[in-house]
Amino acid sequence: MLPALDGGGVERGTLEIAEALVAAGHRAIVISEGGRLVEELEALGAEHVTLPVGRKALSTLRYIPIVRRLLRDEGVDILHLRSRLPAWIGYLAWKGLPNESRPHLVTTVHGAYSPGWYSAVMTKGERVIAVSDSIVNYIRTNYPKVDPERIVRIYRGIDPECYYPDFRPDPAWLERFFNENPQARDRWLLTLPGRITQIKGQMDLIEIVAGLKARGVPVHALLVGGVHPRRQEYWHKVQAAIAEAGLANDITWLGPRRDLREIMAISDVVLSLTQKPESFGRTVTEALALGRPVLGYNHGGVGEQLGQIYPEGRVPPGGIDDAIKRLARWWQEGAPPIVNQVPFTLARMQAETLDLYRLLAVSHP
Repeated sequence: MLPALDGGGVERGTLEIAEALVAAGHRAIVISEGGRLVEELEALGAEHVTLPVGRKALSTLRYIPIVRRLLRDEGVDILHLRSRLPAWIGYLAWKGLPNESRPHLVTTVHGAYSPGWYSAVMTKGERVIAVSDSIVNYIRTNYPKVDPERIVRIYRGIDPECYYPDFRPDPAWLERFFNENPQARDRWLLTLPGRITQIKGQMDLIEIVAGLKARGVPVHALLVGGVHPRRQEYWHKVQAAIAEAGLANDITWLGPRRDLREIMAISDVVLSLTQKPESFGRTVTEALALGRPVLGYNHGGVGEQLGQIYPEGRVPPGGIDDAIKRLARWWQEGAPPIVNQVPFTLARMQAETLDLYRLLAVSHP
């Protein structure tokens, strides 16, 4: 269960687990409000039930008996909750079933939610999946009553058949990209993926680009990510800051893209400038798997990932001066090569999740 299937890490992970379940001969049923990924989900052989279980309204409570009936009628073995409001609907539906006919309950903590009763639902599972060690620590710190034996760390993963060091974009794509963005041609390219929000660090990027230009680096930065209607005011501030710094020709906003892999593959460095610790940086892993250097703030899951694969890319959180000095040195001398293999693979994530499901399915409710 999750709010919708429009895109994003949680949604992509849901499709990946559904694909693995179907491939292993199981039924996979996803409950959400729907979205552009439903067609892809159903093409994998999974089923979708459209219920707006993520809408923040009292009327959403009416879906509790509907979900309860579905769990009972479909003989569900595992109920996996992946987001807080749908988790409350699913948990209350599950709780209302007799003990002997309840499915096993799994929850995934995808981020360091604001601690409290509302977020506590994500720790109610018989097994609680944490997507990184930093999330394991978050659960233990904020919910000390959760038995550590119930917490299972399963990193999110990428497909090495899509992300590998020798990947090169198609020449036609390259020509089209630089025809559309001539200001980026023959520049030292930095890419900051992520939706346009204060959390993702676009303001820090502006300072970094200004600092690199002052050092003579022929830099151009790419912002890749959409702007939610509620974030328009912040986006206007970013645009004003770019203009005020005189960087209108040095920073390009590309909007939401389906070709982020290609964009990262042509980048000289991919950045992660999150203002607070994130649970896991998927684009960090993707970029490293493409053989692209990553510079990121050393906290949360991103700090973990860089520590395992590319420790040279870690700078202190908010360390703009450190980032400028490091990047200027990389431009001058070349970034250190990526010698460690990326351990965060899709196959590993799928296998560990299905193993967990099997372990629960053979135990008594």
